[in-house]
Amino acid sequence: MGNIRHSNIKTISFKLLNNYGDVFTEDFDQNKALVTKYTTIESKTIRNKVAGYVTRKVRRAPKY
Repeated sequence: MGNIRHSNIKTISFKLLNNYGDVFTEDFDQNKALVTKYTTIESKTIRNKVAGYVTRKVRRAPKY
């Protein structure tokens, strides 16, 4: 069983990946800084969840 993410976390993450997908990497700390740069999220918890979900999506993206 995996973690269940809230729809707002997924929505923000997909918007970030659609707009800035080539910027994000497989490094959580770097993605955390990028999420802070590209959004106005004030909550640390929400920011970390978004950065973690983005990192997971980048790592699982097919490599061509």
